[in-house]
Amino acid sequence: MGVRGELFTTDISLDNRTYFFNVKENRTGDVFLQVVESKNTEGSGFDRHAIVVFEDDMQKFLQGLETTLKFIEKNRKNRLKEAADRGDSGKKKFVRRSASGSPAGARGHASRSGEAPDRGEEQAKKPARRVKVISKKDLKKD
Repeated sequence: MGVRGELFTTDISLDNRTYFFNVKENRTGDVFLQVVESKNTEGSGFDRHAIVVFEDDMQKFLQGLETTLKFIEKNRKNRLKEAADRGDSGKKKFVRRSASGSPAGARGHASRSGEAPDRGEEQAKKPARRVKVISKKDLKKD
């Protein structure tokens, strides 16, 4: 703790990012929640984003979060059910990427007409990529 106004803090560390949940008090005594995402960048720094939820807005914020989480859970169950109906495992498929971040074995290819589709000037300069989808089970075999 130690930071002025900080009443409580907890963090969740994941692979390349950490989430902080800070309960703070400002100079006038108002209590608020600060949710911070801190992500390692390629260099030596961190990319940091924060949102602040004030005490007066907390109930509405939690209602919105709860509604969103219910949707995610319902959607997950529906996808699993649809996958079971298809005879699929319903699990996510992962793409193995090379050290440069592009999919392993990815090569540029042109459209049948030999021209890149009109996707804007910036995207037209980039070659199209093929992505080979590899299941998690296949990754473990290597």
